[in-house]
Amino acid sequence: MKNIIKNTFIILGISSLAITSCKEDILTTIPNDRVSTEVYWRSDLDAKYAVNAIYSALDGTNLFVLDGITDIGHTNTVFTVEYNIENGTYDASHSRIQSEWQNLYRGIFLANYLLENVDLVKTASNTAIIDQYKSEARSLRAYFYMKLVALYGDIPLITKNLSPADGLKIARTKASDIWSFVDKELTESSSLLPLTYSGAEKGRITKGSALALKARAALWSGNYATAATAAKSVMDLNVYGLIPEYGKLFTYANENSKEVILDKQFLAGSATHNAFAFMGPYSQKTSSSSFVPSKALADAYPMKNGKDITDPTSGFDPKSPYNNRDPRMKFTMYVDGDLLPSGVLFKPIPGGGGADEIGKTQYNTTTGYSLKKYVSSEDYGNPGASGLNIILLRYAEVLLTYAEAKIELNQIDQSVYDAINLVRTRSDVGLPPLNAGLSQSELREAVRKERNIELAFEGLRLFDIRRWKIAEKLMVGKVYGITYPTGTSFTTVELPSVVRTFDASKHYLWPIPQKEKLLNPNLAQNPGW
Repeated sequence: MKNIIKNTFIILGISSLAITSCKEDILTTIPNDRVSTEVYWRSDLDAKYAVNAIYSALDGTNLFVLDGITDIGHTNTVFTVEYNIENGTYDASHSRIQSEWQNLYRGIFLANYLLENVDLVKTASNTAIIDQYKSEARSLRAYFYMKLVALYGDIPLITKNLSPADGLKIARTKASDIWSFVDKELTESSSLLPLTYSGAEKGRITKGSALALKARAALWSGNYATAATAAKSVMDLNVYGLIPEYGKLFTYANENSKEVILDKQFLAGSATHNAFAFMGPYSQKTSSSSFVPSKALADAYPMKNGKDITDPTSGFDPKSPYNNRDPRMKFTMYVDGDLLPSGVLFKPIPGGGGADEIGKTQYNTTTGYSLKKYVSSEDYGNPGASGLNIILLRYAEVLLTYAEAKIELNQIDQSVYDAINLVRTRSDVGLPPLNAGLSQSELREAVRKERNIELAFEGLRLFDIRRWKIAEKLMVGKVYGITYPTGTSFTTVELPSVVRTFDASKHYLWPIPQKEKLLNPNLAQNPGW
């Protein structure tokens, strides 16, 4: 699919004339006649370039940002505007609120542009490929819509590109109708998409991608029966599976592995991202630790025997807090004493003299932890230009979606245990399987713990704590970092300037961006904003 990137810039260069990344209201500046169909739509190759362009709007490093503003992360106030979202002091004019809305609708408009015009190049000989491109576009559009509705609630449902005048009048559609639309789009698209691609086409939306997105959307919207059925459909395709080593998932060597169902493709030298630079340890050349894991995430990883560290029988030793822990901890984050890509050790403890010591510079980690996912040793020396693909959906999530949906339906059978245990007992993780005979509430707690630690900093935590309605408990109070020995006692890093607040009457939804509201009074604001 790296080929998709190369063939994206052509259509982006053209479509930018019609689909501008405006600084005003995104819904009112999308003229539908700026690119002449006589100039562009001449062959099925034009259709291919147009669908390639839609992929450019998929999530990239913003996935890490969304986890960084939850209980499992923290934002560095020096470098990020998201700090106000983390601590609950943001409003409808916040730039992240606007940029997420704008980028997601940009993807929708790119999809609409293709769907409105692609039949112009459809012939008897290319019907199958054109139908595939249309199904890709519909699936990607559904991806954008499910994220929009999860973040903002009721939103405008737009299936054709708008004139500026129409954009000034459009109103919001009920969230339930958006979810129904997403489900319908993914159901219909999945029937026309191939199981796999070969060669340079790897990475496109497949039948499995559409079904896995359908399962995610159904889980997010509380439609557990559909979520379980869709997830099981992905499992029954026998296309995907867990790779043996969790620690090698987020590497160049395992791009397009059997675990990856959907990712955003990057290409060194042309289409790159800066995950290493803005999340890696400061000592690793131009890294800024803008988003870091919190103590809440670190403490969530159990011991290798499966017991929580708060269990007095777990064997946890506060003097050696990282020994004998769930291996996913060190695959996800750097902790004190870990070897960094440069060959030096990560030493964040205050007073220890390490380059990554907390508080030593404004660029250093503030919690004593640093993210390891997507901080590839192959990008050391050029951390701002990584070509490593960013995974958007993988098979482990499908297994946990299946298990959670079945638990919520109280349809608990061996398949629920099997799905969770596949994730827990991966060869380089090696946790013991869950005990049999757990109650519904015990299994619910177990699957939620697995989602937290298995999928940490993959862009799902914000949506999980919202739909579980637990953000009001987790997103309050102070943020803490590492606990380290000081003489005969222990000290826990406390971020004194951070006190989170969460208003359950409004913070479960983001506000409609203020710029959109000012230009279109038909966009009613969310409660409390």
